[in-house]
Amino acid sequence: MPVPTIAGNWKMNTTVHEATRLATGVRDGLRMSSGVEIVLCPPFIALQPVRDAVQGSPIKVGAQNMHFEDSGAYTGEVGPLMLQGLCEYVVLGHSERRQLFGETDDQVNRKVKAAFSHGLRPILCVGETLEHREAGRAGAVVAHQLRDALSGVHDISGLLVAYEPVWAIGTGQAATPEIAAEIMGGTVLASLTALFGQAADDVPLLYGGSVNPENVGSYLRLGAIHGALVGGASLDANQFLQIIQATAEAKL
Repeated sequence: MPVPTIAGNWKMNTTVHEATRLATGVRDGLRMSSGVEIVLCPPFIALQPVRDAVQGSPIKVGAQNMHFEDSGAYTGEVGPLMLQGLCEYVVLGHSERRQLFGETDDQVNRKVKAAFSHGLRPILCVGETLEHREAGRAGAVVAHQLRDALSGVHDISGLLVAYEPVWAIGTGQAATPEIAAEIMGGTVLASLTALFGQAADDVPLLYGGSVNPENVGSYLRLGAIHGALVGGASLDANQFLQIIQATAEAKL
C-alpha cells in the first residue's frame, strides 16, 4: 500500500509572515500523523521560512512549480537547483498552470524529468475539464496526460499522481467518490501499470478538488485513493489538521 499523503497547495496566498504562522500552526497542532506523509507547498518566497518552521517535525515541504532548466535567461522562473535543500516535493502540471499559463504536456514532461534528476519528488497533476467529462472523454484525457508527462521516464520511484478534475478545483463542487475511484483506480492505475508494470502499485494516488474535512473521509475509504492534494482548506490550520487526522484514521 502506498504511503498515505496529504499535501497542502497554498497557491498564491500568504505573505512570508502568514506562511510561517500557518506552518507553525500545523506543526503545533499535529496530533495523529502516524503513517501519514504531510507536505506543505507554500509560495516560493516562503519555502525557506516554512522549512525552518517545520524543522524537527514530520512535515515535509514542497514547491508549487519549477522550470525544467537548471539555469538561464528565464526571468521570473525558479529552477530545480534553486529548490534543492529547500523542499523535497514539487507540484507539476497543475491545471491552473495548464489553463492560465498555457503549460503544455511537453513542458510538464520536461519538468518531471528535471525533478527526478535532481532528487525532487514530483506530484504530477492530471484531470479533465467539464467539457471533456460531458463528452465522455475524461478517461482518455487523463490517460493522455499521464503518457505524455511520463514519456522517457524509466524509474517512477518517488512519483505521486494527483487527480484533480478541473471542474472541481476551487468551485466547491467536488467529484463524487465514485467518479474519483473510477478514474484513479481505473484510468490512472491502468495507465501507470501499462507503462511501468508492478512499480505502479507503489505510487500514491491523491484526489484533489474542493477537498475539506467533511468530505475527505468518503474518498479515503476507497482503496484506490491514498491521500489528497488540498487547496483552500490547507490555508486554515485547523481544517488541514482535521484532514490529516481523518486520513490517519482511515488508513491505519
